[in-house]
Amino acid sequence: MRLTTKGRFAVTAMIDLGLRQEKGPVTLAAISQRQRISLSYLEQLFGRLRRHELVESMRGPGGGYRLARQAKDITVADIIYAVDEPLDATMCGGKQNCHDDQVCMTHELWASLNRHMVDFLDGISLQDLVNEQRGKQSAGLESPVTRHVVFHEEREAAY
Repeated sequence: MRLTTKGRFAVTAMIDLGLRQEKGPVTLAAISQRQRISLSYLEQLFGRLRRHELVESMRGPGGGYRLARQAKDITVADIIYAVDEPLDATMCGGKQNCHDDQVCMTHELWASLNRHMVDFLDGISLQDLVNEQRGKQSAGLESPVTRHVVFHEEREAAY
């Protein structure tokens, strides 16, 4: 199980949009050039992001895209799900028919990993990633992503 290019590019493009939208709508051509992502691929991704109401488009001269919600209200999990990226470590897709239509011995392990991945990605906002890119984190402080990982490790150690 791994995050594919689709999910990685969607998150990258959303960070780019979050960094630049204050100056007005951002074109996919500009994101494509800065992030070296195919324009046609971005068009597909942004179609899905728009359908999930994470971005909105503005037509005409000076048009482009902007976030449909505040960056603090968009999580990495929202972005991943919007582009139909599967976050599933089970072999059965959660249907519990892993081995000859029966639950396999490791099903709960992989299902638990799924829950941890979703919790992790749901705990990181687009604003966290934008702030990290802007370098607004104080010198010596951990990034929001690192803090989130440490929090989860400490929580797991408590069990």
